[in-house]
Amino acid sequence: MDEKKPGFIRRSYRWLMRFITALRLLTVNLFFLVMLGFLIFVFSSSELPSVPKKGALLLDIKGSLVDQKTYTDPLTVLLGDSSTLQREVLVEDVIDAINYAREDQRITSLVLSLDNMVYGGLSKMLEIKPALDAFRNSGKKIIAIGNTYNQDQYWLASQADEVYVDPMGEVALEGYGLYRSYFKQALDKLKINFHVFRVGEFKSAMEPYMRDDMSAEAKKASRVWLGSLWDEYTAHVAERRNLSPQAINEYINTSDQVLARFHGDGAAAAVANGLVDGIKTRDEANSYLLTVAGAVTAEGDYQSIGFEKYLWRQRLELSSVANPDKVGLIVAAGTIVDGEQLPGAIGGDTLAALIREARRDENIKALVLRIDSGGGSAFASEIIKRELDLLQHAGKPLVISMGSMAASGGYWISANADEIWALPTTLTGSIGIFGAFPTVDKSLAALGVNTDGVGTTDLAGAWRIDRPLQAITANSIQSKINHGYAQFLELVATGRGMSTQEVEVIAEGRVWSGADAQRLGLVDHLGTLQQAVDAAATLAGLDEYQRELIEIPLSPQEQFLKEFAAEVNAGQTPAKRWLKQIFNGFGAAIDASIGTSLIGRSQMAGLGYLIAPLKEGFAFVAGMNDPAHVYLHCTPCIAP
Repeated sequence: MDEKKPGFIRRSYRWLMRFITALRLLTVNLFFLVMLGFLIFVFSSSELPSVPKKGALLLDIKGSLVDQKTYTDPLTVLLGDSSTLQREVLVEDVIDAINYAREDQRITSLVLSLDNMVYGGLSKMLEIKPALDAFRNSGKKIIAIGNTYNQDQYWLASQADEVYVDPMGEVALEGYGLYRSYFKQALDKLKINFHVFRVGEFKSAMEPYMRDDMSAEAKKASRVWLGSLWDEYTAHVAERRNLSPQAINEYINTSDQVLARFHGDGAAAAVANGLVDGIKTRDEANSYLLTVAGAVTAEGDYQSIGFEKYLWRQRLELSSVANPDKVGLIVAAGTIVDGEQLPGAIGGDTLAALIREARRDENIKALVLRIDSGGGSAFASEIIKRELDLLQHAGKPLVISMGSMAASGGYWISANADEIWALPTTLTGSIGIFGAFPTVDKSLAALGVNTDGVGTTDLAGAWRIDRPLQAITANSIQSKINHGYAQFLELVATGRGMSTQEVEVIAEGRVWSGADAQRLGLVDHLGTLQQAVDAAATLAGLDEYQRELIEIPLSPQEQFLKEFAAEVNAGQTPAKRWLKQIFNGFGAAIDASIGTSLIGRSQMAGLGYLIAPLKEGFAFVAGMNDPAHVYLHCTPCIAP
C-alpha cells in the first residue's frame, strides 16, 4: 500500500524549518569568517611589543605566584580583566624574563614593583632568588619601589640592591602562624556525625571536624615546621639587609613600641631599623629611576617594559635549537582527586595519562615531576604511583622536584623516585592516612525525616549517609586505614632505603620542612626546579638536552582563543587597545547585569574573606571522592 503523501501544510513547515536552519548556519559561518578576517587584519598589520633600546625590566607581579595556572576558559579572559586577587603568574615566567634580561644589553636594570603581588610563597620566591642573584652579579642594579610591603612582598623586595617605600607606607611583618577554623560545635548543632578513622599521633587532617581547638600533638608538630620556615625567611632577609634575624624578630615583637618612637610613622620606622634604604614619593622614585634606567619616555617617566610583554617578545625572537634528547617536565599542582581534572587539581587518571605519554615518547629520556600538593585521594595517588613505576621500569630516570608542599599523597607518589629534590621551605612528609564518612540521620530526624527498610545482609544500605554508621562498617574502614598506613610505611622504607621502624619514627602524619626532611632521609637534595632538571639529565647521561613541558593539550578552539587573548592583552597598537576595550566593556556589561559593580565586588570580597574558612573547610569535604573513602592528605600544609 502506498504511503500517504504529506499534506501541503506539513511540507511547507518542513521547508520553512530547513530554510531557517540553513540561514542560521550561514549567518554563524559568515560572522565567524568576518571576525577571522578582522583579526587577521588587526594583527597582521600591527607591530609586536617593542623592547626599548635602553630601559629597565619592570617586574610588576599582579596576583599570586604559582607553579601551574588554574584552568580558565580563554573566552573568559577575553571578556575582561580578572581581579588581581584571581590572577596567577607562573614562577617560570618570572625566572625566564629575569634570565633573558640579564643577557640583554638593552635592559639596564630591574625594578621590583610588588604592590599588586597578592601571594608569593617563600618556596616559590626561593625559586626566583638564583635568577635575581645572577642578574645582580652581571653588574645590573635591582631597585625595589613600593607603596607599602606585606610579608611576601618584602621578602622579594629585600633581594634588591636598594629598597624604597612611600612616605605613607610601611613594612608589615608578622611571622608565620597556623590558625584553622574548627567545626565540631557547628556539626553538633547541625546534628551531623562526622566519622573519622586515622592512624598516626600527628595526623591532624580531620581535627577541625573532631575538635573545637588544636590538639597538643598538632601544636607541637606545627611549631617545628613553622619555626624552620620562619628561620629561613629571616636568614635571607638578614643577609641581604645586613641585619641579624634577632633584630627582625624584635622589630615585629615590639612593633607597638617601635611605632610609638616614630609617632606612628611606619615608613620612618622601617628606615631606622634598616628594613628599607629610604623614603620616596612616586615622583621622587620616578626621578631616581630615570638615572638608573638611563632613558626617559615622551611622558617623562623612566623607560621600562613589563616583564610579561618582554617575555612574550623574547620568546618570539629566541627560538630554541631543536634537540631530540629531552627531559620531560610535568607539573602536578592541587589536591589529588580521583578521575580526570583540569589544571588546578590533580586528577589521578589525568596525571597518569601524562606520565604514560612521557614513557611512550622515545625522545624523552628522563622525567621530572614537579609536585605542589598536600595530597588527597589514596586511590588516585596509587594510580599515579603505578604509572611512575612503569616509567622507571622502562629505563627512564624519575626525579621529583617539590614545590611549596609535597606531603601525604604528594609524598606517596614521590617516595620511589630516583632522586627527590626539595626547597628548604617545602612542606613534606605527613606520612599518615585517614578515612572520613559523614552521616546526617540525626539532622534529618530533627526535620522529621526518617529512614527505614530491609536488606538481605547486614551491609545492605550501610553506606547511606542518612543511616547511622554501623559497627561492621566502622570496623571495616579502620582495617583499611591500618592496612593503608602499613603500605605507606613499606613504600617509603623501600623507596628511601630505610627500615619500616626507621620510617615509623618520623611518620605518624608529622609534617617536616624540606631542610628537616633532608636531614631525616626523606629528601635527597635541596635545590630549585632547574637543578632537579639538570640532575635528571645527568641520570639519563645527557650532555645537551631540551626541557619539554608535558601538559593537557588544548582543543584547536581553545588554543586559538588563548593565543588571541594573549595578543589582545598585549594591547600595543591602537587597534589592539580598541579591541581590548570592546571585550573588557562586554565583560563589564555582563558584570553589571548580574550586579557585580565596583562597590559590589568590594563588598563581595570582604564577605568572601569572612566566610573563607567555612568555604575552604566544606570545599575540602565536598571534594573527597576516593572510592574507598581513604585519604592521604595534609590539611594543615598551608605553605606560608
